Amino acid sequence: MKWLDEVSAMSAMRFAGETCVTARVNELDFERPIRIGDTALVEAYVYDAGRTSVHVALRAWREEPRSGETEKTTESTFTFVAIDENGETVPVPDLSVETEKGERLRDRVHEIEN
Repeated sequence: MKWLDEVSAMSAMRFAGETCVTARVNELDFERPIRIGDTALVEAYVYDAGRTSVHVALRAWREEPRSGETEKTTESTFTFVAIDENGETVPVPDLSVETEKGERLRDRVHEIEN
């Protein structure tokens, strides 16, 4: 779970340009284990933003290094809040989705949440 939080936080901070702290982990489902010797593949992307919050979707897979076979292991969404050096919340940029793929990813997460 630590890796998932760290990768999600990196996505949030890159988007916000500020330090972001975890406010909420939503429905963290571990569908399959990642075993010792497997390679962990983690994908995270910002799908929504509020005034001071950043919402990140995350998916993880296990890869068997000899065969290259992959299986999805985890899916979740994280909410982060942007803060300044004094720990006060700060505004984040508006999120504009400019590609069809971006719209599909955002819509997919919104469907899962509802």
